[in-house]
Amino acid sequence: MKKLYFIMFFMSVTIYSQSNNVVSRDWTSFVQSIEVTSNKETKFKLVGSLKVVPKDNRAWAGLWVRIDTKDGEPGFFDNMRDRGVKTNVWKEYTVEGTIDKNSKTLNFGGLCLYNGAFYFDNLKLFIEDDKGEFQEMNIINGDFEKLVVDNKIENWFESIRSKKRKRVKEFEISSNDDAVSGKRSLLIKGSGIKIPEYESGKIGKENAENPQIDNMIAMLEDLKNRVEGIVKNLPKEHVDHLHDSKSNRMGALVMHLAAAEVYYQKYTFGESVFDKKNPELWKVGLDLGDKGRELLKDKPISYYLGLYDEVRKKTIEELRKRDDKWFKQVNAGNGMSNQYSWFHVMEHQSSHLGQILFLRKRLPPLSKEVKIKKELKK
Repeated sequence: MKKLYFIMFFMSVTIYSQSNNVVSRDWTSFVQSIEVTSNKETKFKLVGSLKVVPKDNRAWAGLWVRIDTKDGEPGFFDNMRDRGVKTNVWKEYTVEGTIDKNSKTLNFGGLCLYNGAFYFDNLKLFIEDDKGEFQEMNIINGDFEKLVVDNKIENWFESIRSKKRKRVKEFEISSNDDAVSGKRSLLIKGSGIKIPEYESGKIGKENAENPQIDNMIAMLEDLKNRVEGIVKNLPKEHVDHLHDSKSNRMGALVMHLAAAEVYYQKYTFGESVFDKKNPELWKVGLDLGDKGRELLKDKPISYYLGLYDEVRKKTIEELRKRDDKWFKQVNAGNGMSNQYSWFHVMEHQSSHLGQILFLRKRLPPLSKEVKIKKELKK
């Protein structure tokens, strides 16, 4: 006989300094979680009503479910990315999946991306019982009737995990009287989010005048965006953390990427304005080592990302002055073409992206971390 257990888990609020609790990104989400286990595959479905008033062509919203497993391997995940909601009409949507013996925690909620107004209402979770019939689980404040105060949704976490709340500054959360059921719905407004010049999932643009250069710019920008996404919200304590005596700090690695780009500006364009401004800074950034560990510290991540932005802006400006014929030319210095030089800058970013990911996953807890736990009752 099949048995299915549902336990409301302990919600853990982790409080850091304000700078760590508030993040900047182009999406936000909210979540509740329950612990689940089943001795065989058991179906579930999350149902909810959504509508969207998009302010840009990338804006969309969806329901989402992720199952965390006992062995830490990837479990079920669906965030409606392939069918994101973009229409200004209330409609009910469903995410369906299965719970199995390896399931540990079922996380569920809603998400939205980019600029627009995103409405959510009447979220319901159903799980199959012994007879194969769906039974509704108790979602606390699933109808969002409790008034949102100070961007906090009662009984939900603005996050993808119910252990940490992350306030995303680009999104304002409130209650709204345009509801499917009851008196209120949840409204999340995204604004001020910069849309990338190049569309995610594509290289370059159609009908570009110099497609080879345009493709290279797209790839350079894609990798730079990935690096920024990993480090931009790091507190200074983590920016300056050394994994061991031979490692480099996270900020120093971003500086290294910018310095390498300065080097190849000089090599392919004939000069670099940055190399002339502060040659010692760029030399230390390029070489790293003991000198880099000594000098590249005590700065917020915004300092290094600001330099990286300036350098990249100049790179794109100079590349766009040139054409694909120039791109194919071989530099007389050592036989490398201009195209290969910038390919090397691109793969250099990729190499250090892996290093940054490695270090990011091994950062120690912040020294001022304070944890407060409270049990939510059904």
